[in-house]
Amino acid sequence: MELKQAFGEAIRRMRERKELPQEGVGASQSYISSIERGLKSPSLEKIEKIATVMGVHPMSILATGFLLKEPGLSLDDLLNKIRRETIANLTHNSSEE
Repeated sequence: MELKQAFGEAIRRMRERKELPQEGVGASQSYISSIERGLKSPSLEKIEKIATVMGVHPMSILATGFLLKEPGLSLDDLLNKIRRETIANLTHNSSEE
């Protein structure tokens, strides 16, 4: 599955789990439909707005999308990788200050 389709599927699953209609997540129904079908890629600001309306963290949507894109990748492996990379980035940046 392509990342755009996986990301759209992640939004669709979260939206349906929250029992929200497409027009109920902070954008027009046609725009959300296009995202969910993998036809459009939302900006970071739009992702944050959609996540806020759904009551989830934006990273939850991104993580779900990557897990759908790579079925062999476990949530634990993904989170451990993110944790290591984030700590390394924060440690590197703070040592330069």
